[in-house]
Amino acid sequence: MRRATFAGPGRPRRAFDARGWLAGVRRVRSPNADARPEGAAITLVVVHGISLPPGRFGGDAIERLFTNRLDPEADPSFRAIASLRVSAHFLIRRDGTLVQFVACGDRAWHAGVSRWRGRERCNDFSIGIELEGCDERPYTARQYARLAALLRRLRARWPIEHVAGHSDVAPGRKSDPGPAFDWARLRGLLGPRRRTERAPRRMPARSAGL
Repeated sequence: MRRATFAGPGRPRRAFDARGWLAGVRRVRSPNADARPEGAAITLVVVHGISLPPGRFGGDAIERLFTNRLDPEADPSFRAIASLRVSAHFLIRRDGTLVQFVACGDRAWHAGVSRWRGRERCNDFSIGIELEGCDERPYTARQYARLAALLRRLRARWPIEHVAGHSDVAPGRKSDPGPAFDWARLRGLLGPRRRTERAPRRMPARSAGL
């Protein structure tokens, strides 16, 4: 199994403001964020999958969860999560619509107890991207296209080195984005492969290096 490093043919124009808000996308500001540790470089993107209620798409439940407005009585599955204080930097809907909840310069609360390449507390040095979906259902072509475009913009602004799944940084605790997420497809969309190197066996085989 291999980990790939990619280089696109060119970098897109910079589209983030000084705090890390992306121009031209809908903003739904989450209170569930704080400052990153001083000097922490953003080197990782964590890809998640989420659907609320589980297996159902559309509606505003995800936005309500990330803004602490989820009604625990709206669905039985909400009772266990309505009190959680969580967020992500971005959400990509099934139709490819992009929503931003937290400025990239700030720390979103998305990875939880986590570890990547020997470093703990992945929230400190990562950007979290939620895809509307669930582990066993294929993600959409529009989601892959939007994700690849967003990753290019992020890399143009920050020293992003790797993209990993939530399951890769929290193995045994999280399963998303799940087996339905096509890492090879994402790598193909990111551009020609500059170099490929064999990863140590302990490293997630599905991660993509940028």
